[in-house]
Amino acid sequence: MENTVELINQIIRTRRSIFPPEYIDKEIPREVIEAIVENANFAPTHRLTQPWRFTIFRGNGLVKLADFLGDQYRQNTPPALYSDAKYETTRTKILRASCVMAINMQLHSDKVPEWEELAAVACAVQNMWLTATAMNVGAYWSTPGGLEALGEFLNLEPSQKCVGLFYMGYHQPGEKPAVRKPIEEKLTWVED
Repeated sequence: MENTVELINQIIRTRRSIFPPEYIDKEIPREVIEAIVENANFAPTHRLTQPWRFTIFRGNGLVKLADFLGDQYRQNTPPALYSDAKYETTRTKILRASCVMAINMQLHSDKVPEWEELAAVACAVQNMWLTATAMNVGAYWSTPGGLEALGEFLNLEPSQKCVGLFYMGYHQPGEKPAVRKPIEEKLTWVED
């Protein structure tokens, strides 16, 4: 069991946000994506609502998503703030990824508060992120502007919300030191 703890510690402590400019041109096989998503399904969830839902974009699906987000930027940016470079960056970021997942949440307002559903979805994403790290797949969670419009694009039901995009791609692994303040600064002990 000690080796298991060491392995879990290593994966947790080496997990990093790996951004699309760091991705290499190598497709993530569907089986790898399915294994990553399968571990999302084992996140903790109050009253077993299992609120996580994912829309997975690959291949031409990435082009559709890039076109949509590029058009959203163009339509919703005032002319004085619009930049062709930002438009291209919005599209290129998606097209550099091997896979982008829309992270969606099914609300069960009759059973649990929305924040509990969001916490469960975040746990599901962490499970995916740790699994991706263990499989040498780079990933990061982005929350672009216009999530409501993205929800419409995804044809989400009124009881569903999009809470971000999860980018994934193979990358050249390298050491990225963690930037964290000591845990002692974040603890309050009550023992007496």
